[in-house]
Amino acid sequence: MSTNQLQKIYKGTIIDSSKNGTFRLLKGILGISTEGKILFREKEEELGNITAKYNVQKEQIDDLERNFLIPGFVDTHIHGPQYKFMGTGLDLPLLKWLEKYTFPTESKFSNEDLAKNVYGKVIDQTLKNGTTTACYFATIHLTASKIFSDLVIQKGQRALIGKVSMDRNSPDFYVEKTQDSLDQNEEFIKYVKEKKNDLVEPIVTPRFVPTCSPQMMKGLGELAAKYNIAIQSHISENVNEVEWVKSLHPDEDGYAAVYDKYGLLNNRTIMAHGIYLTDKEIELFKQRNAAVAHCPNSNFSLSSGVLHLKKLLRNGIKVGFGTDVSGGYSPSMMDCIRQAIIASKATMFNTKNPDDELSYQDAFYFATLGGASALGLDSKTGNFDVGKDFDACIVSPFVSSANFHVFDDDDDIEIFQKFLFSGDDRNILKVFVKGRQVI
Repeated sequence: MSTNQLQKIYKGTIIDSSKNGTFRLLKGILGISTEGKILFREKEEELGNITAKYNVQKEQIDDLERNFLIPGFVDTHIHGPQYKFMGTGLDLPLLKWLEKYTFPTESKFSNEDLAKNVYGKVIDQTLKNGTTTACYFATIHLTASKIFSDLVIQKGQRALIGKVSMDRNSPDFYVEKTQDSLDQNEEFIKYVKEKKNDLVEPIVTPRFVPTCSPQMMKGLGELAAKYNIAIQSHISENVNEVEWVKSLHPDEDGYAAVYDKYGLLNNRTIMAHGIYLTDKEIELFKQRNAAVAHCPNSNFSLSSGVLHLKKLLRNGIKVGFGTDVSGGYSPSMMDCIRQAIIASKATMFNTKNPDDELSYQDAFYFATLGGASALGLDSKTGNFDVGKDFDACIVSPFVSSANFHVFDDDDDIEIFQKFLFSGDDRNILKVFVKGRQVI
């Protein structure tokens, strides 16, 4: 079937992000092909010409009326198994939190029924909140990771999924042997690739340097290169963590240099947090064209610190937003947008530089197209450019159960801001991934 066959036209208010980070609002029409791709984006007055060109039937036109269309959100860092205890256990800093809550919970995912239950729910909940693309950590368990990938494919979300690797400084009940882990990683990579699903990809996933031996990191770097796949991990989230890495690798010039030494820092790498990256490490990130997943909820909740986001951006670092469930207590990217804006204000209070503050337009970009760019998916998703997949949400500000109200003199920009700061999943009527309605 040709990609230029029209399936649907959406007519009304379209809110979008563009490559230069600008915010676009258009009263227009968006044409979707039978293969779920964007055929055209035009002004409303072109509707007559378009309907004649494509011989459009009445049922092919969806008038949004006072609802509006936005790109689907992109979550660049989320731990699928941690959804089980999301919103609890935030009374400790990172390293103690891992020991008391995270490792015991993740170790239970050797139970396949638990894996199916939790993974199904986290996919449903993120989709419900408008997240059309997610970059997931699984656990060290091969079978459970396969279950996760199968469920994502079944439910239609776009995702990168990684079987976690950790072979040192981990509890006896939740640790791997190095070669076993590498072998299972390769099996998982092949398993996902053999599905030939263009929405779901494997991603190499060392938990972080303290739990991965040099042999493990070297092997994972080789797997990433062999299969040309992306890499995800954590970096410089917590002061004690940074000092721990220094003690483990005293001959290396910083945390980022350790990843770089083992082939884990390149243009397909996304590292969560990066709060305490040094200027030299930021320069290394720039040289390697690696990205940072900014997770403000988690940074606050685990008392890790506040990322100086604008400093990364001024240095040319790619950035996307992440919920970091369960360090972050919400699966909603709108929560992430709000917390990122608060974090930027906190930074600005400290630096006294008004340019360090993040606008809502900027934040929307990093939760959509910016996140897609950080994951290397911006040629496929993130906004409504012609030729991209139709990953989108239809938003209604007028549902009776909404957390805010719209008044007669509110304009479209004001209504959108109300949704962004006060809305939630109740306002998201429909969610599409590559043209398929998944919510």
